[in-house]
Amino acid sequence: MAESFTRKETGRIEAFSDGVFAIAITLLVLTIKVPTASELGVDQSLSSALLALWPHYLAFVTSFVTVLAKWVNHHRIFTFVQRSDHTFLYLNGLVLMLVTFLPFPTALVAEYLLHPEAKIAGAIFSGTFFAIAVAFKLLWHYASKNGRLLGGGRSVDPEHIEQITRQFSFGPFMYLAAFVASFVSAGLSVVFCLSLAVIVGFKGWPRK
Repeated sequence: MAESFTRKETGRIEAFSDGVFAIAITLLVLTIKVPTASELGVDQSLSSALLALWPHYLAFVTSFVTVLAKWVNHHRIFTFVQRSDHTFLYLNGLVLMLVTFLPFPTALVAEYLLHPEAKIAGAIFSGTFFAIAVAFKLLWHYASKNGRLLGGGRSVDPEHIEQITRQFSFGPFMYLAAFVASFVSAGLSVVFCLSLAVIVGFKGWPRK
């Protein structure tokens, strides 16, 4: 009975989190501005105006792929977590707060990528990803330390746990590198973040 109650409890947490991820990833498209007719120059066509929005497309794809990867990893965590407590709930809330904040730095870096202040925008953008990676690390570390909130017995494969731990330990350092790179080139930092989402976020799950 206790087992079913705890699984139901974590199911509610995951369902709520899924809703937050869905809203955040949907709001990202609002960072792409539609060119209005009044903004088009005399010699500018709509197609050229759309092409000029490439920084917005790059920022959108980077954030979308990253949020998608984080959602996949969040789901992966909950395949092992079978209990929860107040600390875990607040750590999960920290992850969700940072994910919902992401549309702002996405719009910021899209607007300023070709501006002299691009490095500041890039630092805020990559810094947000760094903060999300740290929050994920804290969430997993708290849940997995000494098997605190994980399933017991044969339901947990130590090899899988170790692989996830390595992945979440690796992520913050890589996003920190992207943050440092933003002070050299905002564009390089954005591309670095996109590459991390693809390479790290979508690594194959352990074989069962």
